[in-house]
Amino acid sequence: MSDSVAELIDRLHREAEQDRPTEETPDVGIVMGSDSDLEVMMTGGKRPGAYDAFVDELGFGEQTDFENPPEKRFTFETYVTSAHRTPDLMTAYAETAEDRGLEVIIAGAGGKSADLPNMTASVAYPLPVIGVPVQEKSVDSVIGMPTGAPLLAVDAGKSFNAALSAAQILARQHDEVRDRLVAYHEGLREGVGTVSRALHDEGTVDFSNR
Repeated sequence: MSDSVAELIDRLHREAEQDRPTEETPDVGIVMGSDSDLEVMMTGGKRPGAYDAFVDELGFGEQTDFENPPEKRFTFETYVTSAHRTPDLMTAYAETAEDRGLEVIIAGAGGKSADLPNMTASVAYPLPVIGVPVQEKSVDSVIGMPTGAPLLAVDAGKSFNAALSAAQILARQHDEVRDRLVAYHEGLREGVGTVSRALHDEGTVDFSNR
């Protein structure tokens, strides 16, 4: 076992033993099989991703130090936990997640053998896990869980929706998160109305040439 992996595993178990108040621990864990998945999992590349949803739309903060949380009440953390290259780290993350205060995990993986979401869900059960297929060819692998082993999933590359789904889970217990989700949806609704009115009133050509 490499030193860095062993240190991370030890860190996770130490954190799980601290029994910190839930207000100080990450609410959502985001894991991915490789840092090459980071663009899709966090910023979404050409489309917005989970980071954009949490930070820009819902006001979450990223927690990078378990013992020194940011001022934001609701937070997320990020790790790389490869199911194939570091199965021990993946297992440690999933089995300590609930004791570390996480309420939901978002797991993304690419390739045809995108096993991280599935394996994370199996080990972290009954903690809910939302799978993100990083590529189209990853969809079948991510959604292929057998009956009795649930895994929520979004379409390929849509980590933004995974973040919203995670927030929906949190919203069942936290009215503040629910209010933020409602406000975000109302903003979308208003945006459609504004565009529709402008398209009609200006006409197709003028609207298109803005």
